[in-house]
Parts: sequence; C-alpha cells; structure tokens
Amino acid sequence: MSWTRCFRKASLQYFCKRLYSYGQSGNSWHGTTILSVRKDDQVAVVGDGQVTMGSVVVKPNARKVRRIGDDVVAGFSGTTADALTLFERLETKMEEHPGQLLRACVSLAKDWRTDRYLRRLDALLLVSDASISLTLTGNGDVLEPEGGVVGIGSGGPFAVAAARSLLQHSSLSAEEIAKNSMKIAAEMCIYTNAEFIIETIDTKKGKIQSSNHRPKST
Repeated sequence: MSWTRCFRKASLQYFCKRLYSYGQSGNSWHGTTILSVRKDDQVAVVGDGQVTMGSVVVKPNARKVRRIGDDVVAGFSGTTADALTLFERLETKMEEHPGQLLRACVSLAKDWRTDRYLRRLDALLLVSDASISLTLTGNGDVLEPEGGVVGIGSGGPFAVAAARSLLQHSSLSAEEIAKNSMKIAAEMCIYTNAEFIIETIDTKKGKIQSSNHRPKST
C-alpha cells in the first residue's frame, strides 16, 4: 500500500504531536470537542454543541456530529462552512470507494493538501464506521490512533484521557464511556459545553443505531 500519508495504528504520542503542530500553525481548531470510543460491539461518537466567536458563545446546541449514509458517523472541529464542504467531498469519495472508508479518507486528504481551494479550509474531521476510526487534518494526515479512542478540538485531550482510563478500569459501554468523558471535558474546557449529540454504530450489523441525545436545534 503506497499511501504514505496514512499512519495506521499511530502512537498516542505521534497523534498528539500532529494535533499540537496543527494548532500551532495558525489554524483555529478550538471551540469544540468531538470524541469517538470503540469497545466490544459498539462505537460511540459524541460532540458538544457550543459555538464560540472570540470570547462570546453564539450558539449552545449546534450539531457537530452527523451521519454519512447508514454506516458512517463524522464529527468536525473548526469553521462550520469549511467542515460541511469537507463532508460533501467525503460523501463523494465514499461513493467512488463504497465500503472503503480508509481509502476514501486518504483520497480526500490528498485533495485537501494539494488542491488550491481545499487547502484553505480550516477544520478537523473525525470519521468512524464499524471497523475503523480516523482523524483527517489539513496537513494531509489520516490518523488511526491506537486504543479505540480518538478526540479532536480544544477539549479533545481531556476527553481522550478520561475515556482511556474508563476503558481500562470500568465495565461501562462505549456510549457510557463517551458520555462520561465528555462531561469531564466540558467541566475543564471553556469552549465545550454539556449539550451533547451522540451517534452509535453496531459493529456486528455495521449500521448506525438511533441516537438518544440530540440538541433542540441544529
């Protein structure tokens, strides 16, 4: 496989380093928390609802976690319009490579890095299906962190740390771990609130289950 920008099973240290460098490069990736937790036969993706403009909260219940088809869930951190543009591009790539999320993400990352228009888009994407969870950055990276946990946004490190601990020391389900980890992130990150939207995937069926907590508006 010649996908040199794809790092499968990347170490947690490398993943954090890449996200740190992305934040230091002048890109605005604060203002949200998206978390994906994979355990047993379930994958949970959860995002908060707070939208911040400078020091002002302009919306408390935005929808940052969305479905792509019946088997993929994606969340974004960054500029909303840019993220939605990337969502549309990812949907197109998935139509070109049905059932191959990794290949679709690598193709999108290549375009994102090389296309004159796309390279200006300011966002991070977290994408999960029944078999894999990935983070896409504007640097052209497609990362699959180890341990079944991945988070993006300003509260991502808090949520990931909490989720990794709960995975090792509790019998909670993926959805319960995701909820509790996001609560901790919301308490510690001023750009994250507790208005969560959660989508879960049944890894046996390969399909998205009904979410049980949605914001009042999108």
